[in-house]
Amino acid sequence: MRKIAVLSSFMEEHHIEKIRTLAAEYGFAVDFYADDRLDMTKADQYEILYGMPGPSLLKHMTGLQWFCTPSAGVEPYTPDEIYPHEGVLLTNSAGAYGITISEHILMVTLMLLRQMPAFQQVVAHRGWVRQMPMRSICGSTITVLGTGDIGTNFARRAKALGARTVYGVRRTKKAGDGAFDAMYGMDELNSILPQTDILVMALPGTPETAGTLSRERIALLPRHAVVVNVGRGSAIDQEALMDALNSESIAGAALDVMVPEPLPADHPLWEAKNILITPHISGNMSLGITRDLDVDLFCTDLANYANRRPLQQLVNRKLGY
Repeated sequence: MRKIAVLSSFMEEHHIEKIRTLAAEYGFAVDFYADDRLDMTKADQYEILYGMPGPSLLKHMTGLQWFCTPSAGVEPYTPDEIYPHEGVLLTNSAGAYGITISEHILMVTLMLLRQMPAFQQVVAHRGWVRQMPMRSICGSTITVLGTGDIGTNFARRAKALGARTVYGVRRTKKAGDGAFDAMYGMDELNSILPQTDILVMALPGTPETAGTLSRERIALLPRHAVVVNVGRGSAIDQEALMDALNSESIAGAALDVMVPEPLPADHPLWEAKNILITPHISGNMSLGITRDLDVDLFCTDLANYANRRPLQQLVNRKLGY
């Protein structure tokens, strides 16, 4: 019988049952590994793998035809040399994280606009300061770099909260979701940065996105602008961002991703002015809806795979998305 390996530490019993039932319908047996550790004595038996193994494991899976990662980002899994043969299909789970990450973006954006880092310092010293200048998403001009599932989910929520204008920036200027008031190509980014109140970055980690927010582009932002990054740390010139924060050339930043990760305890980024740092948790499996969507995406493509249809979540390993 054809076999599937599922690294299932994030799953609940109903997820496991859903996968098992669908797999059986198409003639597959499934082995679930609750500790995310594959039995290496069986590695060569599996045709399909769903999980996030160490990349070095894949080379041992000589029967592998399709590898699905439950993450949206696929950087560790793009090199050809980690696979047992060139024909292995790679899919991701982009589409599962829009809700949880857009909520994270809203949370940290509001914290910056409403001076929560400063208030936290006040109350940490048992102070009682009530007057600090605050701003709102309502009436703001927002620029979103990356207009896929995450950027679109955030844009919809920002518009619902009264954002005046939401610009989308993507590789091409093709039409996007109706929540975006206008769509720009990346080559036009410089023209809209000076009017941006809130810059949200949800870019994948590829050679093309590295250094997108350069020192020169940071200098184009107005002094009251805040930067939120939930994509990849490599998309920002961190040294330039720290300089801008510490010189108060921009008003604040919230980073869920950075370079390196984990961030060393003595890294100067921790001490930058008006910064919120979270340890790459905006897209975790902490919400039930995220886990449900992730499993649904795998099951949709399992049906596609079994019926020899194109995989919905297929990734071009050369492009990284």
